[in-house]
Parts: sequence; structure tokens; C-alpha cells
Amino acid sequence: MERTKWAAISGLVIGTVLLCRSIPTTFAFDKPVHTVILVLASCAGTIFGLGRLLPREAGEARSHGGQQYGAVPLDDLGQPHSSRDASPSPADVRYPSRLRKVRMLFLVLVLAICVRVELLRGMLANVQCATTSWEPILPFLFAAWDYLAVQRHRKGPDADDDNPEGSIYEWLESLLAKARYRYVVATALLAYGAIQGLASGSSPRSTFICAAALPYRWVVPLLQRLGIVLDFAILYCIEQLLHQQEGRGQRSLPLRFVSVAWACLFSAVIILIAGIMYYIFREQDWIWVTSLPSLYIWSTLRLDALVCITIVCTLLCIFHVGVMSTSTIATFVAASSLTTTQAWSNSHPFPPTQAGVAFVALCIAIIAFATYLHIETSDGKPAHSTSPIFTKVPSWLYACLLVLFFARTGLWASHSNTVTYHPIDMLIYEAQSRHEAYINQTSNSKTLSEAARAYELRYQRSPPPGFQHWYTYATARNSVVIDDYDSIHRDLLPFYALTPEETRQRTWQMITNPWNDAAGISIRSGQVAISPNVMPTHRWMLDGLVDMIGHFVEFLPDMDLAFNLNDECRVAVPYEEAERMRQVGMTHAQIQRPVNAFSDTRNEQWRPIPEEPITETPLQELSWLRTFYDFGSVGCPPSSPARTRRTWNTGQLCTTCTAPQSLGAFLANWTLAANICHQPDLADLHGIYLSPAAFKGAHALYPIFSQSKTHGFNDILYPSAWNYINKAKYDPSPSHPDPPWPEKNSSLFWRGATSEGVSPGAGQWRGMTRQRFVHLANNINSSSSPQPILTPTLHHPASSSETHTTLSYTLWPLSALISALSPDVHIVDSIARCGGQDCDDQAAEFAPLVPPSDFQDHWRYKYLLDLDGAGFSGRFLPFLHSHSLPFKAGVFREWWDDRVTPWQHFVPLDVRGQGFWGTLAYFAGLRGWVGGREVVLEAHEGEGERIAERGRYWAGQVLRREDMEIYFFRLLLEWGRLTDDGRDEIGFAVDAG
Repeated sequence: MERTKWAAISGLVIGTVLLCRSIPTTFAFDKPVHTVILVLASCAGTIFGLGRLLPREAGEARSHGGQQYGAVPLDDLGQPHSSRDASPSPADVRYPSRLRKVRMLFLVLVLAICVRVELLRGMLANVQCATTSWEPILPFLFAAWDYLAVQRHRKGPDADDDNPEGSIYEWLESLLAKARYRYVVATALLAYGAIQGLASGSSPRSTFICAAALPYRWVVPLLQRLGIVLDFAILYCIEQLLHQQEGRGQRSLPLRFVSVAWACLFSAVIILIAGIMYYIFREQDWIWVTSLPSLYIWSTLRLDALVCITIVCTLLCIFHVGVMSTSTIATFVAASSLTTTQAWSNSHPFPPTQAGVAFVALCIAIIAFATYLHIETSDGKPAHSTSPIFTKVPSWLYACLLVLFFARTGLWASHSNTVTYHPIDMLIYEAQSRHEAYINQTSNSKTLSEAARAYELRYQRSPPPGFQHWYTYATARNSVVIDDYDSIHRDLLPFYALTPEETRQRTWQMITNPWNDAAGISIRSGQVAISPNVMPTHRWMLDGLVDMIGHFVEFLPDMDLAFNLNDECRVAVPYEEAERMRQVGMTHAQIQRPVNAFSDTRNEQWRPIPEEPITETPLQELSWLRTFYDFGSVGCPPSSPARTRRTWNTGQLCTTCTAPQSLGAFLANWTLAANICHQPDLADLHGIYLSPAAFKGAHALYPIFSQSKTHGFNDILYPSAWNYINKAKYDPSPSHPDPPWPEKNSSLFWRGATSEGVSPGAGQWRGMTRQRFVHLANNINSSSSPQPILTPTLHHPASSSETHTTLSYTLWPLSALISALSPDVHIVDSIARCGGQDCDDQAAEFAPLVPPSDFQDHWRYKYLLDLDGAGFSGRFLPFLHSHSLPFKAGVFREWWDDRVTPWQHFVPLDVRGQGFWGTLAYFAGLRGWVGGREVVLEAHEGEGERIAERGRYWAGQVLRREDMEIYFFRLLLEWGRLTDDGRDEIGFAVDAG
């Protein structure tokens, strides 16, 4: 039995650690009811199997130090019992109404499990409103119950010996070990240390909306507290069932465990029946209920196996050492594992954790745990424990606790809340260097021959036929960018794995079915025309494209083009296939003497577009559905977090997701921020992944031209007709001037609609970027967590008369930030793209909605916020052309992305918004009282104005209408070669210039 006890304790410790590591990233909570049914049924089967392995002897007392201990019922509250009295034998213990009590415990256990599952489901549905877990108080609750049921009826140490002999140390040790409240004190300290450590070392709150207009702000914390009560009831019932004797026959011991198994099975069946009823009456959720993605299945099976093993070990621990000791072990191990992981992950000043408080809290938890073990090994063990964990606390355990203490001491000592410079200062400096490097490598070529050689060196192939016409066109329009068109190369490279005929056929498939939402443009004999079956609502887009192409169409070969009419991107080839196709594109033979002309039979190569549309389609529709794992992340490596992890806790900022692209709270790498492969939390933070309005995509490589795309998609980017025909134009006038920087309003300004995605009734709007930024900028939820702002801290070293200034994160209440910075960020008109209760919920949350403003009113403000819509934002280029400073947050990237440098031409923001207030405070300045002292952050007006002017100047150099034409001209020449049957023989030779 001793071996079984130690195996169970070891399994409990290991299982708890593994669960703490796996639960935060499991897919199992996507469908919590499905998961719970599986876990309960699996646990029942596992415990049934365990029951067959248990000993069947009639004598069931476990030996400890040569003495036999029997079960002591906790319900005999009025019967004092001394731990010094000889334990009664099983035959002497009377169990009144044994069978009735067992049945009652069984029913209560089943009911408690079912209700607990419902509470868990409700909490997970709105986990962003959850507070710090109070689960660590479970050992304290059992200790309090033990005190009320048993300990207070026992004699205290003072009654045994009023004038103790020996040293004061021995007397204090005796007092500690035998006081009636000894377990209450130890577990209370453990609970305090664990809760305080988890709270002080946790990640900052995310911007996922906990709506002020909805009741979840108080309902979810209430569910958490009720869950603790139910957890106590569940564990108590299990403990009683394991220690109840229904008789003294051979099968008594196995039946105790089997009764717990039956409770799990009954609970699973009840929940399954409730789920079936839900399925019958909720027709709109049929697809969600019955669809089981492979990621969910495998993740749930792994979690299920881990939970089953841990549960079995927990039951054995409860049987051997009691429920209080078992919960104490689990609480200490879980708290130590979680807090140490948090400290290890958050070593940078951001997020600003209370490292000192977390360190002290863990020290308290270590001391409390060691004290508990010491108490339990003494004479006064808990009444409901059949044997103590240790007869004597071993030295190796103290050594482990010391190692944990020193490890946390090292993490605490290495953590710093201060920096000697502001990260934005460094980001601005580095941005200037990057921009200069870009200029040096993008416009070295001064002649056609140099441009052709630079092309060959850069892309390892000859330029396309007609390159000389493009060069003449570009230089005649004073293009700054001659050599760097890497985005075109990246977009078209995979298509070299397809034959020209396959590419042409797939283009034909896209534009011949209007359901595909792809419009065709045909070029024949130097003339451009729009294909039939185009929706009138998108005619303006095609007219703009015809206008753009018309400037250089005479130099283009015959071709057909499929243009995406939706805002959302369309083609996501799985990573493994896409990498293979890119390798094919890079392994081609260099043409020795290319022919500088396209094939003469181009017109015959393209299949005519029929007047009558076809109905076949290669696309899959996921409109109003989640797309992150089906499309968004398939372009990532198989082992990447985006494909293997699910960050289901939307209430906390995923610091491991932000760290690679961040410098503290500030976005440092705009390109890496667009790479979703290390950012699984984006599945809940953007409309394109939560619930796109119109999503029709393919996993095969179909050639479709889109205005923007997110990482992992294979659409071909082109300059948007929206910007080319100035649908949103920078056009100041005397009535709407663009005043000099000092005369502008110092507020951050944004107006927009809720058009990022559709929220049909399941609360998707709470994760969408636009709604989150509006919520954050207006402190709609007055209980929102304080925001970290990097502010100066003065130090006066004793050895020097000089004052040194460092910066540290100060937590500012949102109300103080809004009062000081006054952002003007609002939703206009009415709530768009919503359904059911979500329309009313958003209207109540964001009330009052403001009327739309004239677009030219933007120029009155120094700071302009730009956020993604359903696709790219059409405002950003006009913002760049103005004298104002654009702040941009989003996941969509456009054709110009390589040309514009963050922190040199605009201010980048992480789409999560964690650096929103700190960035705005850096430029606008901040003054206020926090924590009883005045905090002042001087405004960096000069830096803001310089970035605004640099962006304006650079936009006038590389983002003109002429630059859009030049980019599109080169793209279509490349497309012409790609779709030519003779593409392996054609190209522009250097000597041809």
C-alpha cells in the first residue's frame, strides 16, 4: 500500500504540472460540453478498470508505523475524538444508515458535477470577464471543515501540559503541531500566497471586451466563486464515498472506487442528454455541435488521457492521505508551476508585473506548505486522513523547496521594472537606418542595363519581355523604386509550379461563375475590357482598374485577370504544398538567349469567357464562420503555435505572442507582427478570423488578384482602385484646411463603422479590432484594468550630487488617461453587420453613437488612428499625404508594405492595443497624479511632427498614382510571362536594351 500511495502522489504532482502547462493552449475548451462528456466517460472507464486491480481482502485498514487507522466519519460532528485515543477497528465503527448515506452522497456528487459543468461552460463563454482564480482556497475550506468537525473537539496542547518541560522551541513546536487551528493557519497562508502570487505575476488584461452593458462583469466572477463551492462539494462527496463502508465483504474496497466511476458515468449521460436536447431545439447551432475539427479531436484526446491519469492518482491520494492533504499538494504544485512560468516568461519590464509581491507570495506558500507537512507528520494528523504523507519530512523535499526558492529568487533579482531610455526613441532611430538601407538597395540602377542586371541578380531569372517599356515608363514618371519589387516576386513565385495552361484554366474557372465573387478583365490586342457577369455594385472598382491599365495596355500581351470583389482574401495553400511550389519556382534553368517577346498565339491560349455563367466552383464558403484554423493558419509550419495551440483565455494578453515583435509595450517589428504563425491569440482578435462578412476561399493555388491579404494567403496583391480613383482623398480646402502642426488639435481622431466582420448573435464583436479600440479609448468599462505607461523616475544616488532619470511602467487608471489625452474615437451612425441580440448589445455598449463627419475634417487633428475594416483601410494613404501623424493597427498588408517604414513614416500599433496608451502618451505628453505622486511625461511633439512630415514627403515620392501604375505595369508583365506557354524561352536580355 505504501508503494501505491507514493505512486499516486507522484502521479498527482506530475499530472498537475503537465495540466498547468497544457490547459492554457488546449483546443478542448472550444467545445467544453463535448470535452466534459468525453472526459467523464473516460474517467469512469479508467476507474472501473482501477476497481478490478484493487485488493479484495476483507481487512481494509492501512498500516502506518505498525498502527492501524480506520476511517472516521466527518458527519459525527457532535462526537469528540482524540487523536491520541486508539483508533477503533472497522468492526467497532458504527455507520448509521450506511446505504442511505451512500445513495445521498452519490446523488449529490452527480448533481454537483452536472451543475459544475454548466458553470464552467458559462465562464468559458465569457472568460474575458473572469478574475483571479480562488481555487487555492480549497485546502483552507477543508481545513476549516476539519476544524469544525473534529479539531475543535480535541484537547489542545495546553490542556495536556500547562507547564511544559523542555526548551521554548520545543514548546512552540508542540503548540504549532497540536493546536486545534493548525491546519487552518497553514492552509490559509498557502491560499494567500498562491492567490497573491497568481494575481501579481499574471499577464496584463487583454483588450477583448468585457461589456459594461452586459451582466457578465459580475456574473462570471460569481460563477467562479460558486464553482469553488461545488468543487468543495464534489471532493467532499468523493472523499466520503471512498471512506464509506457498505459492508465488510471482499468487494467493499473496489466498490468504493466503482461508486465514483458510476457517478462520473451518470453525469456524462445526463450532460449528453441535455446536449441532445439542445441540439434538437437549436437548429442554428447544428453545424457547430456536429463539426469536430481534427485539431480539436487530437488536442482533446491528449488532454483526456492526462486528466484521466491525474484523476485516478487524485482518487488514490484521497484514499490514502485524505482530501485535505491531496488538495494541499495539488494547490502548491499548481501555484508554483504557474507563477514560476509567469516569472520566466515576463522577465522584461513589460508587462509590469509586481515581481517583488509575487516573490514574497511564493515564499509564503513555500513556508505554508512546509509547515503543513511538518504538522501532518506529527502526532496530530487530520481526522479524515488514513495515513500521513510522510512519517518524517525527508531531506530531499526540503532540498526541492530550497531549489524552488532560489530559482524564484534568481528570477526576481533579474527582473527589472525600469529602463534607461524610452523604447520609442530607439525605434525611431533604428527606423531611420532601415529606411536609408531600403533607399540604397531599391534605386541603385541608373540605366536599363543596370536595372536588368540587378533584376537577374535579385530574382535569379531574366526580366520579363517588355521590360524596356516598363523601365522607360517608370523613369519618365520619376519613379524612386526601380529595383525592389520583392512583393511581386513573392506573390508569383508559387505559380511557377503550375503549367501556364493550368494557370489560365484556373483563371477561367474563377471568372466564369458569378458566385465566386471574382470579376474578369480581358486584354486583347492592346485593348482592355471587363468580362460579363460583373455585379453593378463593384463596377467602380473595375472601371478604376481599366483606367489604370489603360495607361500601359499597349505594351501588354493578351491575358485574362481574375479580381477579388470581396474585401477578404481568398487563397490559402497549406504550408507544405506552398513550400514545395516555391522550391519549384526557385529551381529553374537560366535562359541563355531569351526571346524578348511574348508568344504569337497568346489569344488562342486563353479560353473564351462564356456569356452564360457556369455553376461549378472550387471555392469553400466560410462567411460568418471562424476561419483562423481552416484558412488563416494553414500557411504556417505544422509545428508553429498557430497550428498547434489555442489561446482560449481571451481575458489575458498573450505575452509570448507579442514578445517577438515588441520592445516592451511598443511594436518594434511591423513585418513580424503580420506573421500570425507565432500568434494563435489572433484567432479571437480580428473580424477576418472571427466572422468575415464574405469569405469564399480555396486551398488550391488559384490566381486571384486582391487589394490586401493577411499572412499565409496566396492572393496576388495589386494597387487598389479605391486609392487610385481617390474614393477617400486628401483634399484640404479653405473650409477644411490642413493647418501646420502646432495649430492642430492634439487629440487622436477616428470615425468608422463596425464593418470589420459580422456578429450574428454569438458575441463575436467583442474581439474585433475596431470595437476593441473604441472600447479602450473611451473607458466604457469603468472597471477596466489600469494601463501601463512608461514615465520618468528620478534617482538621487547617495554618492553623487547628480540626479539620474530612468523610466518605469506606472499603472494609470483609464479615467486619468482619458482625461489627460482626450482621444476622439467613436463609431458612427448605427451598428452595422450584426444580428440578433448583438445589435442591441453593441448599441448599448457604444452609446451614444456619433454622426459621420466629413473626411476632410481629419486634418484638424495631430494624430489619426487607422484600423482595418473587412480588409485593408482605404484611409491610410490619404493620412500619409497629410501633415498629421498616422497611428496604424491591423493585420492586412498591401502592395506598398515594403516601401513604407514604421516609426519613420507612421506609428505602428499592435492589433491587441496593449501599447495604445503608452504610445499616445509618448507623443502627446502626460501629466497627472498616480499613487499619491505627480507623474509627468513630457510630450515629444518634435518627434511626432518629424515622422508626420517624413511620411508626407515619402508618400509623395513612392505612393503617387503614377507609382500605382508603375507597380501594376510590372506585375502584369510578370503575369504575362507566367501564363505564356513559352515562358521558359522568353525574357528580356541585357544586350537587348
